[in-house]
Amino acid sequence: MTERKVTVITDADGRKIVMINDILFKGRKIDWKLVRDYLKRFVGDCYEVEQSSEKIYIGGKLPDEYTGSESRIALKKVEAKAKANVAQGIPELIETAINPIWEENKKLKHERDAKYGWYRYDVRFAIPVYSDAGELDRYNIFAARLLVNHSANGKKYLYDILNIKKETSRPQHDV
Repeated sequence: MTERKVTVITDADGRKIVMINDILFKGRKIDWKLVRDYLKRFVGDCYEVEQSSEKIYIGGKLPDEYTGSESRIALKKVEAKAKANVAQGIPELIETAINPIWEENKKLKHERDAKYGWYRYDVRFAIPVYSDAGELDRYNIFAARLLVNHSANGKKYLYDILNIKKETSRPQHDV
């Protein structure tokens, strides 16, 4: 199993950023089956949101939803590569999640999975960008939302990562 190379830093504004320090999923076309297989290592784990002490579990549905959802299929190249590689930082994303927003379940198909509704949390992460010579050039920083369902069993489960957007502030050098 590949060792995770993930750290958490705090930016100048006091906001946490999950730093993905290795690109596992490379190339022009992401092999989402490999990403799905990678995510299976987290199934059964539970992580705590630092801000609220809420526990969020990783259920067996995450790997398929994360890699096969309509939102994933619609991603552009940069955002798709970011989503594939941020899979390494699932524990840290949950731990650093902020600003939970609750909404009720609106779809009958999610009656068991999200009986008590959905939560969306804000997260930020960074993915390294390498020069043509293979040297670290900078990190691209992204904002995203964790989608968490509140299941009929009373537990909250990470369901997907949505709304991945590259931040357009100045590039981060020497982070």
